[in-house]
Amino acid sequence: MPQEPAERRVVVTGPLRRAGRTSGYYRPRTEIDEQTTLGHTYVRTLMRIQLRAGLTVFAVLALLIGPLPLVFAAAPDARRLEWAVLGFGLYPPLVLLARWYVRRAERNERDFVRLVEDR
Repeated sequence: MPQEPAERRVVVTGPLRRAGRTSGYYRPRTEIDEQTTLGHTYVRTLMRIQLRAGLTVFAVLALLIGPLPLVFAAAPDARRLEWAVLGFGLYPPLVLLARWYVRRAERNERDFVRLVEDR
């Protein structure tokens, strides 16, 4: 007596799903590359920190250079003083501010890379 063929099983497949994270480990670089909400937050935080450093430098410059026209107007006969202040007095603070800003920006970027690289 011939046996009836066994029922065939049909396997339904769908699009591949991402594997679950093993042991709670995740990579921020992947989050940034895939432009997820968390990756967007990482980049936005870096941009805010860099903007804060830039605005700090701008505020210090405004406080340093802003009142100079008033000081010069108060002493109209002191032309040599004006040139001395503009030529020699402002140069060291500007160099120090620029140096501070570059070091701060590089440190922020280094911290960000360290966070993304999981080191």
